[in-house]
Amino acid sequence: MDYDSVRHAVSDRQLGHFPSGRDVSVTVHRYEGGDGPTVFVQAAQHGIELNGPAALRRLHGRLVDAEIAGTVVVVPVTNPLAFDHRSYLTPEAYDAFHSNFNRIWPGDSAGSFQERLVANLWPLVEESDAAVDLHTGMPEMLEHVRFGLGDDDARALAEAFGTEFLLGDDDAVDDDAFAGKFRLAAAQAGVPAVTAELSNSRTVTRSAVQSGVEGVWNVLRELDVVDERVTPTPGQHLLRDDAPRVVAETSGLFELRSDLGVGDEVAEGEAIGAVFDPASFDRLETVTASAAGVLYSASPGGVVVTGERIVSIATVP
Repeated sequence: MDYDSVRHAVSDRQLGHFPSGRDVSVTVHRYEGGDGPTVFVQAAQHGIELNGPAALRRLHGRLVDAEIAGTVVVVPVTNPLAFDHRSYLTPEAYDAFHSNFNRIWPGDSAGSFQERLVANLWPLVEESDAAVDLHTGMPEMLEHVRFGLGDDDARALAEAFGTEFLLGDDDAVDDDAFAGKFRLAAAQAGVPAVTAELSNSRTVTRSAVQSGVEGVWNVLRELDVVDERVTPTPGQHLLRDDAPRVVAETSGLFELRSDLGVGDEVAEGEAIGAVFDPASFDRLETVTASAAGVLYSASPGGVVVTGERIVSIATVP
C-alpha cells in the first residue's frame, strides 16, 4: 500500500430536480491518499436516522489529518428529501410508489422519481471496492452490523466494525424481503457491503456516534486504507436473521412482558407479551415467540395494528 497525506475535496452531486426546477443533490466528500482501494460510506437513507451523519462529521476530522492508501467516498445525507422533512421515509408527494430509499437500489434511470435519484448515485457505489451503510435503529434494538451469510469479505468487514452483535442473513436475489436493499445490490455488483445499525434514531446519541466513528475506522483498518491493526472485539456474538417476524394478529395496545428486553433469549412458543383492548381492558392476544433465539428488536409497548411487526428474533447458529 502507498500511504500519503489526505487530499480532501467536497462537491455536490446532482441527482434530479424538484418540480420547481431546483436541484435535488447530495454532498460528496472524497478523501484521497496513495494507491489503494476505494471505500464508499453513506448515511441517512432514512431521514430520522441522525447518528450516521453525526458520526461521519467526526470521522471527517480524523481523515483530513490522516495518511491513507486509496480513496474514501462519503455521502453524509443520502436521502435529503426524507432528512429535510424529518421523516423516516420520503414523503409520498415525491414518490408514492417507492417511499423507502433502501428498497430501490440500484435504481432505474427510467423509473419513478426516487428510482432515478438512486440511479444517479449508484455509479459511486459501483466504482468502489467495499461499502458501509450507516443506519440507526430504535432505542429498543441491539446495536449490530448486518452482512450476507456466505460473503466472506462482507463478514470480515462486519467483524472489523466491532459491534458486539453480528447479524447474518441469507440474501436471496428473489426474496422480496431483501429486494432493493443497498447491501444486496452492492453485493450483486461485486462490492462487499455491510449495514451498521447504530442505536437510538431521532436523536444524536454520543455513544452511538462513537460506535459509528470507530466502526468505520476499523473497516478502513481492515482494508489497509489506514496503516493500523484492527483490535478484535472480545465476545462478539453471531446471530442469524432467519426467524419469522412476530406480528400483531389483532389491533390494540401492545405490552412487552415486563421482564423481557432486547438481548434476552426466548424459547419458541414462549409468551413474550400481549395485546389488550384499551377500552374494555380485555386481553385480545397473547404474543408468543416465533422461534428460539435472541430478541434483537422489540416494541416496548404501544398502539399496534393487525399485521404490524412488534418483535424480531435472531437465532443462534
